[in-house]
Amino acid sequence: MIYSLKGQLAAVRENYAVVDVGGIGFKVFVSFNAAQSLPQVGGNVNLFCYLHMRENGVELYGFSSEQELNLFGKLNSVTGIGPKTALGVLTIAKIDQIAAAINQGKADLLTKASGIGRKTAERIILELRGKLKSESSEQIVGRMESDLDIEEALIGLGYSRQQARNAISKVDAKTASFEDRLKEALKKARS
Repeated sequence: MIYSLKGQLAAVRENYAVVDVGGIGFKVFVSFNAAQSLPQVGGNVNLFCYLHMRENGVELYGFSSEQELNLFGKLNSVTGIGPKTALGVLTIAKIDQIAAAINQGKADLLTKASGIGRKTAERIILELRGKLKSESSEQIVGRMESDLDIEEALIGLGYSRQQARNAISKVDAKTASFEDRLKEALKKARS
């Protein structure tokens, strides 16, 4: 089993990266958080990995932390959730926010992920609620709902979802009000 890869970043594509380890290039599907933490091509990279065996091939999924890998594993264990869908859930927010949303039973937040409908979100909550560590869940969920509203506002202004998420991720965590977070996200999106 492959648990982690440490090597040189050879290429970055839309949803995967190629990591060169001793002359062998590994295609690794990466989470949003892992993609954000990747260095420039040619830089050294360390990814925690999940190896998925399929009838028509083998896929490798990479994460920036063990906590993210563990959440991916738990999501992947839910009935009807495969690795691509679990990876989609990880793209909607940070891992502590996703855990808080699950623990608070916020199915509407989970439906923001591609391939997750209401019933699937409720199944995730049913199977994982209380099994994930999350501190101050109510506060985290409130911030997550606010950030999703900001993301939709930025998309409405013509920014892509990726640009909106990047801008929101750069907003200072101490900025509390919706209006201030939106203003700061707009500044970050423009730069």
